[in-house]
Amino acid sequence: MTDLATWLPMLLLLVFIGGIAGVIAGLLGVGGGIVLVPAFFYTFSHLGYDGPQLMQVCLGTSLATIMATAMRSVRAHDRKGAVDWDLLKGWAPSIAIGAVAGFLLASQLKSVTLQAVFGVLGLLAGVWMAFGRADWHLADRLPQGPAKWGMGGGLGLLSVLMGIGGGTFGVPMMTLFGMPIHRAVGTASGFGLIIAIPSAIGFLTMRVEGAPPLSLGAVNLPAFAVIVAMTLLTTPIGVHLAHAMNPKPLKRAFAAFLVLVALNMLRKVAGW
Repeated sequence: MTDLATWLPMLLLLVFIGGIAGVIAGLLGVGGGIVLVPAFFYTFSHLGYDGPQLMQVCLGTSLATIMATAMRSVRAHDRKGAVDWDLLKGWAPSIAIGAVAGFLLASQLKSVTLQAVFGVLGLLAGVWMAFGRADWHLADRLPQGPAKWGMGGGLGLLSVLMGIGGGTFGVPMMTLFGMPIHRAVGTASGFGLIIAIPSAIGFLTMRVEGAPPLSLGAVNLPAFAVIVAMTLLTTPIGVHLAHAMNPKPLKRAFAAFLVLVALNMLRKVAGW
């Protein structure tokens, strides 16, 4: 068993990370996973659990937390009338199928490949957050038919490969098709639940080599418990701030942070 002197600093760090992730999830609609995955990776690596499937553990644990936090976020946004339930129900099947496909792919990839995927997609997400504009529009409504299935499936697949909810890709997608930002953030919290449930169940059933102690499949239970406890407390704070202030300056600062995190992940992939 790992001694208390090793676990205590990790638990304290997870308390801090969970609190920040919850606020960011509610405020920016990007999902706490985009903070949690690199935080888990560096924490577990520092503790010496750098196994060949470490990224699967990070993704699985992040998605398991999103199952709990997304429900809280959806309820909080719904109380403010910011969840488009018709859209959520119409897009749920394609997003769920994409999430299952994402898990099946992630379970077969090497940890270093998933690091590269996170780094590239995280870099693109950070650039979009920094330079994307609210007045950019492709159309006045989201597409239907095959395009809807393709976009929804892609949203689910890419989100699972990054271990994140639906906000990072879902919010830009919806605003590009004319949805107001607050309603897009609220609806994207529902996307996160649809993505997290099937994929987290899949990661729980994985056989993982060299996982950190007290892991069930690719989900580390202590990290899950601490993060859920903190994000359940702090996500409503982020939701309140999202409806009470202009998050644009904070969003740009977070974008810069995300770009640095993504670049550092890519640096490790390159072996520098």
